[in-house]
Amino acid sequence: MADEVIRVDGLSHRFDELVAVDGVSFSVSAGEVFSFLGPNGAGKSTVINVLTTLLPMQDGEVVIAGRDLRTDPLGVREAIGIVFQEVTLDRDMTVGETLEFHGRLYGLPREERRARTDELVALVELEAKRDTLIKHLSGGMKRRLEIARGLMTRPTVLFLDEPTIGLDPQTRARMWEYLRQVNREGTTIFLTTHYMDEADQLSNRIAIIDYGRIVAEGRPYELKNALGQDLVYLETAENGRARAVLGAMPFVGRIRDKDGGFLVMVTDDGTRVLPGMLDALRDAGVVVTGINMKKPSMDDVFIHHTGRALRDEGTESAAATLSRAGRR
Repeated sequence: MADEVIRVDGLSHRFDELVAVDGVSFSVSAGEVFSFLGPNGAGKSTVINVLTTLLPMQDGEVVIAGRDLRTDPLGVREAIGIVFQEVTLDRDMTVGETLEFHGRLYGLPREERRARTDELVALVELEAKRDTLIKHLSGGMKRRLEIARGLMTRPTVLFLDEPTIGLDPQTRARMWEYLRQVNREGTTIFLTTHYMDEADQLSNRIAIIDYGRIVAEGRPYELKNALGQDLVYLETAENGRARAVLGAMPFVGRIRDKDGGFLVMVTDDGTRVLPGMLDALRDAGVVVTGINMKKPSMDDVFIHHTGRALRDEGTESAAATLSRAGRR
């Protein structure tokens, strides 16, 4: 891929005997919004921490913005910006001081620091808070400031680790207005999120990781279409028998349990095949007590490939602890 800005080839990482990441490979094109999704403990945070130099390279090859992560980690750091899941701001600094300090850390000349600070506080609408201490900002304002800080060096790639977690829907929507503008201006965005609607609406491509391996990758519509045309949810008096009847029908794909009933993925137009499904169940003496039909969503894609919506912290607990300690 000629315009790739991130290339990951055979990345593996372990903690003692625990394999957290197992031969992961993917690429991200310049200018994309690329979402990297996975349940807690799937290996997602380990991959992100390696790509952002917070964990050392073990096995595999990673190239970001033309810099080899193994041989040039400092070059990678110069090419990326990061917005962490947890707030990492100094509560006793002002908005302006935060951006000034970050610019100094990266060696930006004085005039360039001032110009970029002016530009970024305007972008995230914090001009009126420029001299306000961080501890007096709302949660949404802090997230906006962290995005501005991540953009201070005009990075080639901006890594966003759960950037809108804990924000109300209105603030989330406003946050993405800023990020869309940043992306339009040429910054590639690498996103992790637990909000499937965000990933669906905002991403050019999505990769899903589970148990340390990529289990699905593609454009949002491709991933949803791969499940089938429609999803039919059924509740019956005899779910086991109903599943056996429907499983023999040629247009029925995967069937899985859900909330006391079961979800049927159909590969044809649901409105056309549903009467036949109901007739087959009636002929088999199965009483249907509830029914619903919908188009596949990214939540359905995620659960289809991982078997769960979210999972308790597991294989990544050690990595997450290390990375948080390093950030502080």
